[in-house]
Amino acid sequence: MDISSVYQISTDEVLGSGQFGVVYKGTHRKSGRPVAIKVIDKTRFPARQETQLRNEVAILQNLSHLGVVLLEGMFETVEYVFVVMEKLHGDMLEMILSSERGRLPERNTRFLVTQILEALRYLHLKHIAHCDLKPENVLLASADPFPQVKLCDFGFARIIGEKSFRRSVVGTPAYLAPEVISSSGYNRSLDMWSVGVITYVSLSGTFPFNEDEDIRQQITNAAFMYPRQPWTSISLEAVSLINNLLQVSVRRRFSVGKALGHPWLQDFQLWCDLRAFEQTMGCRYLTHCGDEERWIRFTKERGLDFPPHLCWDPDM
Repeated sequence: MDISSVYQISTDEVLGSGQFGVVYKGTHRKSGRPVAIKVIDKTRFPARQETQLRNEVAILQNLSHLGVVLLEGMFETVEYVFVVMEKLHGDMLEMILSSERGRLPERNTRFLVTQILEALRYLHLKHIAHCDLKPENVLLASADPFPQVKLCDFGFARIIGEKSFRRSVVGTPAYLAPEVISSSGYNRSLDMWSVGVITYVSLSGTFPFNEDEDIRQQITNAAFMYPRQPWTSISLEAVSLINNLLQVSVRRRFSVGKALGHPWLQDFQLWCDLRAFEQTMGCRYLTHCGDEERWIRFTKERGLDFPPHLCWDPDM
């Protein structure tokens, strides 16, 4: 089937340029629904990159999670490949850069990081490592300060078993885990390192290392800086989680479960924000039923009011 019979591509509206081609705004002709269409010129890319693209499509076709971008279809001609995905509002990098201070408050960062971790939990259970997590690949569904998050750009994603290691170099240097740089083999925990860098960047608006010096050497030595500005105004719990994610030793680095259980993400305000969001979505995928009793106890002990409307309604 010809893509133009199903979708209209607006070549004058570029949404971004990915690793393999340009992403244009598109419209589903029948429903008028907006979509994002990645157009890849096969004549311009070597076979290795075409393989990576097919890898991304093959992985996305098998995924179904509210935290992962939805693949609608793929069309192909002799010269081009068209990958059609749901259209989202923007990405986490844009949100950080356009914020008032050039960095996000802890409350908003917690909200975004929890969604990234829940999407990773889903991927890792399926033995998939994203391998290129960075704020540009964390898409946001709206301009809301507490938006839905979806991971995208699975070009580097790898199917990796619990203990198995890969050796090919993948990803973006500033977010790369030390074991990838030193070619000592990597497993799914390389995504957890990237979450540490993303959290640092979101809270401070800067990278954890000096970009003028050799980044690779700083990463393998875990030479991270927490300059007084802005880190004196950021909680020690946030720094503690980042330090547990930016561990050179893969064995000591936090897993998804450990990160979600860290005190910085076991926060009542965060739980309220997530529950309110789930209610607008009409489904529960970020919080757990067992948490309600704990937070009711928490509010009672502190003489706070528990918002009853946030309790889960099974008839919803």
